[in-house]
Amino acid sequence: MQDMPQGGGGMQMAQDLALLAPEIAVLLTAVGALVFEMLRLPKVSLPFTVIGLLVAAGLTVPLLGTETTVFSETFRVDALSEWAKLVLLPATVLCVVLSYPEVKDTDREGTVYVLFSMTALGALVLAGAGDVMFLVIGVLLSSVGSFPLVAYPRDDRATEAGMKYFVFGSVALAVMIFGITYWFGATGSTLISDLPRLSGAPLAAVFGLVAALVGLGYKASLVPFHFWAPDAYDGGPVSVAAFLSVVPKTGAIFAIAQIARDLPAGASGWPLAVAALAVLSMTYGNLAALVQENVVRLLAYSAIAQSGYFLLGVVAVGESGLAVSSLVVFAAAYAAMNIGAFAVVALAGRDLRDFAGLGRSRPAAGAAMVVFLISLVGIPPLGGFVGKFLLFGAAIDAGFAWLAIVGILNSVVSLAVYLRIVVSMYGRAKEAPVSPRPVAAVWVTALVFTVGVGLAAQVLLGRVA
Repeated sequence: MQDMPQGGGGMQMAQDLALLAPEIAVLLTAVGALVFEMLRLPKVSLPFTVIGLLVAAGLTVPLLGTETTVFSETFRVDALSEWAKLVLLPATVLCVVLSYPEVKDTDREGTVYVLFSMTALGALVLAGAGDVMFLVIGVLLSSVGSFPLVAYPRDDRATEAGMKYFVFGSVALAVMIFGITYWFGATGSTLISDLPRLSGAPLAAVFGLVAALVGLGYKASLVPFHFWAPDAYDGGPVSVAAFLSVVPKTGAIFAIAQIARDLPAGASGWPLAVAALAVLSMTYGNLAALVQENVVRLLAYSAIAQSGYFLLGVVAVGESGLAVSSLVVFAAAYAAMNIGAFAVVALAGRDLRDFAGLGRSRPAAGAAMVVFLISLVGIPPLGGFVGKFLLFGAAIDAGFAWLAIVGILNSVVSLAVYLRIVVSMYGRAKEAPVSPRPVAAVWVTALVFTVGVGLAAQVLLGRVA
C-alpha cells in the first residue's frame, strides 16, 4: 500500500522538474561553461553559454499559459516567471556577446560567461518566487555572481565599485532576511500565498514589507537603495553595466509583484509605499542624469528612473487586468532599448564628448542610438511607448492617476536627459570608431527588438480592442 504514494510522489516530482526545465537548463549551461573554463577552453564556453541560454528560453515556450506551482507552492510557474525567462535569457545572451570584445584573451574569460548564467538564474528564481526563502536565494544567487563581474577588470575603479556593491548588498540582504522573519512569525509559514494571514498582524506586515523592499529595492536600484548603481555600472565593463541594468533588476521587480499579489494592502499599506518609491526613483533618477558627463553614469541614473516606471505596474497588481501585461511588455522593451544603448556606448566611449559627431561618422549606429533613447522616453511607435502606455493605464485603473501624471511629467524631463546625447552625436563629424562585430550584432539585434516589440504590441492591442 505504500508503493502507490511513492509512485504518486515520483510522478509529481517528475512533473515539477519538467516545469522547471528552463531553470535546470540554465544551471546546466553554467556548469558546462565552468567545465570548459577549467579545461582552459574559454572559446568553447562562449558558444556553449549562448546556445544553452537560448535552449532554456526555447523550453519556456511550451509552458506559456501555464498557471501552477511546483514543490509545494514554493515556486510559481505563471505569466511573470514564464515571460521573465523569455525576456531575460535572450537579454543575457546579448550581454554575453557584448562582453566578448572586453574579456577575450583575459585569464578568466570563461568565468565571466559562467557568472552571467548564474546571475541570470538568480533573477529567474526571484521572478517565480512563491516562498520567502526563494526571495533570499534569488537575491543571494544574483548578487554573488554580480559582485565579481563588476570587479572583473581588477583596476582601482573596478575594485572600489565591487567593494561598494558587495558591502551595500550584504547589508541589504541581511536586513531583508531579518525583516521577513516577522512574516513567518505571524503566519507560521514561509509561503508567499499565506501572506493574507497578515491581515490581523499589521506590524508584522509592515516590518516584513520594509525589509523585502530593502533587499529587492537594492537589486532593482530603487531610490533610496540605489547608491551602489552608478559606481558599479561605471567601474565594471560596459557589458556588465548593461546586464545589471536589465536582468537582476527585472527579476527583483517581478519578485515585488509576486509579493504584491498576496500581501494584504490594508495591513501593510504596500500600494502607497511602492508608489512613493516610484515617485522617488523616477524623479531623482532623471534629475541626477541631467548633470552627468559620463554616459555610463547617465544611463545608470536613467536605469534608476526606469525602475520607478516599472513600479506603476506593481501598484496595480490585483486591481487592474493590465498590471501583469504592462510589466511584461515594458520589461521586453526596456531590455532591448537599454542593452542597445549600452552597446553603442561600447562602440563610442564612456564620456559624452566621445559621442561628438558619432551620428555623422557612423550614421547607422547614431540612428540606432536615437531610436533607443526616444524609446526610453516613451515616444511612439516604439516599444518604450507601448510599455509606458500600458503602465500608465494600469496605474489609472488601480486608482493611482496621480502617479501616472508624475510618470508622464518625468518622461518629459527624461527627454532633456537623452537629447544631450543626441545633440552631441550630430555635432561636428569625427573619425569613425571601429565597431567589433559582436558589438554591432548586439545593437542591431536590440534595434530590431525595440521597434518590433512596439509594433507587435500595438497590433495585438488593436486586435483586443
